[in-house]
Amino acid sequence: MARPSRQQRRERRAQQPALAGAGAPPTAPPRPVAHREPGGEPERRRFRFFAESYAELKKVEWPDQKAVISGTTVVIIACIIVGTYLWLNDELWKYVVKHVLLR
Repeated sequence: MARPSRQQRRERRAQQPALAGAGAPPTAPPRPVAHREPGGEPERRRFRFFAESYAELKKVEWPDQKAVISGTTVVIIACIIVGTYLWLNDELWKYVVKHVLLR
């Protein structure tokens, strides 16, 4: 069976006016326009931001001293390992450049 052409589909839609709007996307209702007082809005937003930030900080589960010390130790050890690896890699490539490439 052949697929109907665009013109045939348009004619079919025109014959069915009740179903013509069924495929159209719904339109959103218009937004109400808010009344803004000059100079008042930014101060309220700033206060609300700080109030919400304080409320979120109260929800945070802060680590105890033992967790902070162990986390700091892990970071320092990781930095020492990575630093040693990078230093050794630098020394190796320094040797390769001096004695192999610049020979």
